[in-house]
Amino acid sequence: MKEQVKSVQIQRCSNLELYRIICMLMIVAHHYVVNSGLGNIGGLLDSTPDTPSAFIMRFFGAWGKTGINCFLMITGYFMCTSQITVRKFLKLFLQILFYNIIIYAVFYIFGYESLSLKSIIPVLIPFWGFSDGFVSCFIAFYLTIPFWNILIRNMSSKEHLLLLALLLTCYTILGSIPFFEVTFNYITWFGIIYLTASYIRLYPNNIFEKKRFWGWMSIIIFILGGASIWILIKLNMRPYMFISDCNKVIAVAFAVCSFLWFKNINIKHSKMINSFGAGTFGVLLIHANSKAMRTWLWKDTIDVVGHYAMPIGSFLLYSIGVVLLVFIVCNLIDQLRIATLEKWFLKFYDNKVAAKINLQKRLLSKN
Repeated sequence: MKEQVKSVQIQRCSNLELYRIICMLMIVAHHYVVNSGLGNIGGLLDSTPDTPSAFIMRFFGAWGKTGINCFLMITGYFMCTSQITVRKFLKLFLQILFYNIIIYAVFYIFGYESLSLKSIIPVLIPFWGFSDGFVSCFIAFYLTIPFWNILIRNMSSKEHLLLLALLLTCYTILGSIPFFEVTFNYITWFGIIYLTASYIRLYPNNIFEKKRFWGWMSIIIFILGGASIWILIKLNMRPYMFISDCNKVIAVAFAVCSFLWFKNINIKHSKMINSFGAGTFGVLLIHANSKAMRTWLWKDTIDVVGHYAMPIGSFLLYSIGVVLLVFIVCNLIDQLRIATLEKWFLKFYDNKVAAKINLQKRLLSKN
């Protein structure tokens, strides 16, 4: 068991942990815009679509779904050569359950939540419903990883590539054509990103190692994303048509290119980067926990809409500062949880539960 823990720690490459941090900042920035009443349908940005302020804020909050793809790229890259264990699943599940219970209790005390069976069930059962909630879908997908790995290991590189090309054509290329409808669930989509990342891991190629190429490709796609928002606004169409969901072409292309870029960046081992990288999932679980959290954070406390009248330069600096502050505070909270509750639980599990299971296995093998 100690060897497994050591292996996980070795895998924490600071370049990909930095990438993980940037991806979470993209997601927080997205929530800053869309959950505050600023960028939702009928919000302030819709009322002044042609202004520079509206464009800058739309661009600022455009990359949330892309950030989800980036996270899944990291998961696929490492988990395709690893195994799902009871220890790993419990670590994930208890982290989610902990924040659900604590945040619900706090908001109930302060009047943001009501006490009812309907509200308590999703708190105690985090996988209650698989519609568009990231956390519940990720739990379900996480449990399917062993089966994805069986599929991956029993395909040739050609079969893997053909399957990936077929799925990306159906979901991304066709799915990015205006008025061509593609309906899917996050669990399904996570599998497609998993296939993408696992192909990069299992079938190394010189093209995957070209850091400068993937860096420039990431920058170009980033600029194209902004251009697409501006053009679509001018055409009176949905601004996020090519970035609005995980399957859209820009969201996929940027995730793949930026992942390959950061994979090849040489960064010395950084304890600080790795610590903040380890706390990124906790940032998501805290700041996007519930409707009550979104209301309290973005509307009542930070009051994003109320600050929109500021000069655009000042408002942009304010927005960047808020996103960084939310990320840092939530991350430090999760680092504290990791250093205390999670550390104590894993020590108990390793010394009591896992040790007992291993002893029983040895006794059975002798018999």
